[in-house]
Amino acid sequence: MKSTKPFLLLLTTILLVSSCNKIHEKPEANVSSLKNAFKNDFYIGTALDTNQIKESDPTVTAFISKEFNSISPENCMKSMFIHPEKNKFDFNMADKYVAYGERHHMFIHGHTLIWHSQLAPWMAQIKDSTTMADAMTKHISTIVGKYKGRINSWDVVNEALNEDGTLRKSVFLDTYGKDYLTLAFKLAAKADPKADLYYNDYSICVPAKRNGVIALVKNLQKNGAKIDGIGIQGHWKLDSPSIEEIEKSILDYSALGVKVAFTELDITVLPNPWDLKGADVNQNFEGSEMMNPYPKMLPEAIQTQLAQRYSAIFKLFLKHQDKISRVTFWGANDGQSWLNDWPIKGRTNYPLLFDREFKHKKAYNSVIGLKEEKK
Repeated sequence: MKSTKPFLLLLTTILLVSSCNKIHEKPEANVSSLKNAFKNDFYIGTALDTNQIKESDPTVTAFISKEFNSISPENCMKSMFIHPEKNKFDFNMADKYVAYGERHHMFIHGHTLIWHSQLAPWMAQIKDSTTMADAMTKHISTIVGKYKGRINSWDVVNEALNEDGTLRKSVFLDTYGKDYLTLAFKLAAKADPKADLYYNDYSICVPAKRNGVIALVKNLQKNGAKIDGIGIQGHWKLDSPSIEEIEKSILDYSALGVKVAFTELDITVLPNPWDLKGADVNQNFEGSEMMNPYPKMLPEAIQTQLAQRYSAIFKLFLKHQDKISRVTFWGANDGQSWLNDWPIKGRTNYPLLFDREFKHKKAYNSVIGLKEEKK
């Protein structure tokens, strides 16, 4: 009979090594990340571009999966892409997007069903209410119905208001009238009764436009339409809107009995041509040093300002976490941000918590630090 001692010695060594490795493994639940820091408060999301949806870079995929537990599609569900012709839908990228969220166990948001911009050309040519009602019915029922039970929430209508709170002139308003909003929400609710339905817009922490949103929600509720939340696009500056106006918006919207989400959060650090006396945003500022002051890197003083701004904002979010469902950044890192090209192309902006190499910025540390202080 052969001796078993060598075998037992080998087995013992393997078990010891395995045990040591497990001691040093860090369970994902304890990994320092945005999603883990705020897991008991609200979802933390990001918008995905096409390459991210395709998982073209495994390193980026791992980064997104680590930091975020909610996703929004940057472009692929807008009507010009998903419904390019009257009788043609293109679900290729949307399918990949939903599969991505399911694969990584994320909250999946749909953006957006009815929007005047990036609109399918055929829809923009509609001239009468009957044709528009038919088009909206097919569009919403088909898309929401296809992903029933798989997409958790939808931006049903996007940016329907002017800055003064009145309804924006659009093909939907022109052909169907103001009740196009009621129709859209009722169609979405019918197609998936369990999905949360949002109205989404920018500058709605400003009093006049905020009042317009309140009137819009009350009208939907009066008409028997299901609306679950308001999406506040947080395209903000270093000094505005004030924390007081953001807080008032949270309180006023939640008083309507709906959830509040911050859906497109980013903070520009660059000058805005509209702030210049006599400036016309249509004039060509490309190549202007005045409009692109930090082409290589963000000065430390501005890094600090950005960190302080994000810290103040997230302190407010935590104060009202019982009213907030989701905070979504519009992009995963500075290089992805649309603010590099808007309203002036070719600029270098730094509006997010991660730099162009996906490294933590001072702003990230200031946000995470709010939770670590409470431990």
